[in-house]
Amino acid sequence: MKPGQSQPVVLSGRVFSAREVEQLQETVGVFSKLSRFELAQTLCEHLGWVTAKGHYKVDACLKALRKLEQLGQIQLPRVQACRVRQAKPLGWGEPTDPGQPVVGSVEDFEPVELEAVESSPQMKLWNQYLGRYHYLGYQRPFGAHQRYFIVSRKAEPRRLGCLLFAASAWAVAVRDEWIGWSATVRAQRLNWVVNNSRFLIFPWVRLANLASRALALATRRVGLDWQRRYGYRPVLLETFVDPQRYRGTCYQAANWIRLGETAGRGRLDRHKRYLSTRKLVYVYPLRPDFRRVLKRRCR
Repeated sequence: MKPGQSQPVVLSGRVFSAREVEQLQETVGVFSKLSRFELAQTLCEHLGWVTAKGHYKVDACLKALRKLEQLGQIQLPRVQACRVRQAKPLGWGEPTDPGQPVVGSVEDFEPVELEAVESSPQMKLWNQYLGRYHYLGYQRPFGAHQRYFIVSRKAEPRRLGCLLFAASAWAVAVRDEWIGWSATVRAQRLNWVVNNSRFLIFPWVRLANLASRALALATRRVGLDWQRRYGYRPVLLETFVDPQRYRGTCYQAANWIRLGETAGRGRLDRHKRYLSTRKLVYVYPLRPDFRRVLKRRCR
């Protein structure tokens, strides 16, 4: 590309000025012997491209570099070959065997709390519960995420279910219209929306109002944990409910807002290629001025 042709562009949610695009091009040319990962680290350092906690945004930078290569503005080093490790299948251990029936009302088992899953043994156990009892099974979450156990602390603690909050969907027409997002601003502010991508009450647990109680606890907890782990607080929660299986009554009882339906594509389908079943879209604002935050354009 000839000098002077670069234009401001949004890459991985960041606006790059014409000069910054040229710097990217120059750096790629000068450090052509570096691996792609090393190149991304170098660029993050040069550009001050870091998370709220000061860590280099290497994954975002790699996506930006691949986009520039697709646009014909740079040529990246060849991908270095590496061994692909096969993921070990999840095994069902005795700790996830069905427990004694838990029946009644959530008030009978107070206090009920959300327990953040952080240690490796906890994560392994959480993964096994999801793989064994959730109809979608277990899939490794990508990007920023937080697992929770739903726990009763009455007498001896007992686990009642699981929750997962993770990256939001790339494009949802009813959500984006409701927020007032353009494609450009959405790309910049998408990380301020968090998706409740898994919700499981164990099959042997039958407690009236438990699901809506867990959601109410989550609306007060997720922002705090995101701030602690990732250095910023999301302002909106979202979820998608399969109407062929559920009616979304627990979200309604927890005061989530139903916006409509998805277009019937996957959560990260940017190019509208992959068909999926239509889902009900629910959202929950975490602060009154959420739209102002979500529509604030990065400079």
